Amino acid sequence: MRVGIGLPNAVPGTDGALLVEWAGRAEAGPFTSLGVVDRLRYNSHEPLTTLAAAAAVTERIGLVTMVVIGPLRNAGVLAKETATIQAVSGGRLVLGLGVGARADDYEAAGVPTAGRGELLSSMIRALRDRWDEPDGLNVDPPPILAGGGSDAAVARVAMHADGYVHGGGPPRSFARVVERVRAAWRDAGRPGEPKLWGQGYIALGDDARERGLAYMRDYYAFTGPFAEKIAAGLLSTPQDVAAFLRGYGDLGCEEMVLLPAVADIDQIGRLEDVLGSLP
Repeated sequence: MRVGIGLPNAVPGTDGALLVEWAGRAEAGPFTSLGVVDRLRYNSHEPLTTLAAAAAVTERIGLVTMVVIGPLRNAGVLAKETATIQAVSGGRLVLGLGVGARADDYEAAGVPTAGRGELLSSMIRALRDRWDEPDGLNVDPPPILAGGGSDAAVARVAMHADGYVHGGGPPRSFARVVERVRAAWRDAGRPGEPKLWGQGYIALGDDARERGLAYMRDYYAFTGPFAEKIAAGLLSTPQDVAAFLRGYGDLGCEEMVLLPAVADIDQIGRLEDVLGSLP
């Protein structure tokens, strides 16, 4: 299983220059991708702009959205933005899309939450059409991963996307959705197998753990008491990371992106040490 690392674009207070430095440091390490997350009404950096900056200072590492909230955006503009990142990066983008779960993001965008699932499915179709237009940028379209665990989300993966991106949680939560994704993929008559990606959160070291937990509780506060359960999944020791990666790898996850819950650049080196110690 390949392992990527997230950029701290949604950790409040992260300096823009740190994001660029982080991308360069990650490029020099063993990681296969740089991931970003998406919030509109939060103290965070916009994900596609962040990836464009990362593309300019890297040459090898993949760039992935984990995920962009599709219905908040205009399909034509998103098609142009993603094609531009493909051109700047030399074709390193993987576009993860989801509907999001926070009503305040939709309020900030002036977009109703009703019908957002069908809107995302329509957007994926529109993106493919725009990328194929003869007056486009003439770049290879990025693979599309779709997220979510509902029946409609699983069907969306099978009918419209190139694979599935999991929103986090223990390996057993990944297993439950992946079984349904694979079955729906076969039922839809799609050739091959869907791409399977996962994500987790890290705050390695005792000095980072409490700050990471505070961030997780704040970021997922909209879930109410469930935020504490999400925060409990934070990976803060080498043993946590090893078990997490092993569990997802055994289930067929192709790439795991570990997102930082603290904006400490030493998290890159700490994660490198953990990966270097794995069998």
